[in-house]
Amino acid sequence: MQTRRETLKQSAVVAGLLASAGLIPQQAAAYEKAAFDAKTAAEVAKALGAGAPVESKDVTIGGPDIAENGAVVPLTASTTLAGVKRMLILVEKNPAAMVAMFNVSDAVEANFATRAKMGQSSDVYAVAIMNDGKAFFAKKEVKVTLGGCGG
Repeated sequence: MQTRRETLKQSAVVAGLLASAGLIPQQAAAYEKAAFDAKTAAEVAKALGAGAPVESKDVTIGGPDIAENGAVVPLTASTTLAGVKRMLILVEKNPAAMVAMFNVSDAVEANFATRAKMGQSSDVYAVAIMNDGKAFFAKKEVKVTLGGCGG
């Protein structure tokens, strides 16, 4: 059985190999870092080269109305729109707004689920970034009763 340290070391080696083979463009890594460091939905969309996000009934965000443990808040994001390039899940009041980014192709159904840490009650967003650079979102408020982000 591998230790966590060994697994992380192997992941770093694989990432280094992919980067040296040109399979992970350095430019892409830089703008994705900017997206993960962004504080708002608009900043995330801009960092990913998308336009200002527009609310859409074709994008859905799911999650509890009240999360009893902010350390593991289940969230879902999906869309019925065609031509989706990426699906994002954002938590507005987290230190870094973007908690997940899923790359989408025609072979993938744009319906994702993950768990996020939330230190406080916040609006959460599902954002669909389209192939043409447009961005659409849905918003939901999740109240947190027990802090999860360093809380």
